[in-house]
Amino acid sequence: MKKIFALTATWTTLGLLGGLAYREITKAADFTGTTQLAVVHTHLLTLGTIIGLILLVLERTFSLSRFRRTFNAGLITWNLGVAITTVMMFVHGTAQVNGTEVSAAIPGIAGLGHMLLTAGFVLFFICLGRSLKTAAPSTPAVVGASVVVADS
Repeated sequence: MKKIFALTATWTTLGLLGGLAYREITKAADFTGTTQLAVVHTHLLTLGTIIGLILLVLERTFSLSRFRRTFNAGLITWNLGVAITTVMMFVHGTAQVNGTEVSAAIPGIAGLGHMLLTAGFVLFFICLGRSLKTAAPSTPAVVGASVVVADS
């Protein structure tokens, strides 16, 4: 859980820095058009922070990491996917601001990042499915139960 928390905190920091970078880069270049830099911030916060927080809750609830190999593969794959996707968005967006033509490789590499995100999702769903199969059935909580003693 500490590893997930550290990764989530890192993605949060990078997401906030991504928003700052967008503002400063476009302001310095006096750029007012559309650029992929505008969505680096939200992608990092959504894919890194929000998914990380959801994963923390799922780990706490279902102990997904007990399926160590699949879980670790999912965690590595997911984080690589977030990193590759957002770095390529940053590169492409910076080129847009500077008016530079980008190589066709940039969107291709970003596509690879998206494929890694998909694979990470699949691995996490496998862990969740296994966890649900092996979990003991939950006992419904009795709320407001009281004992009534009859007078004789």
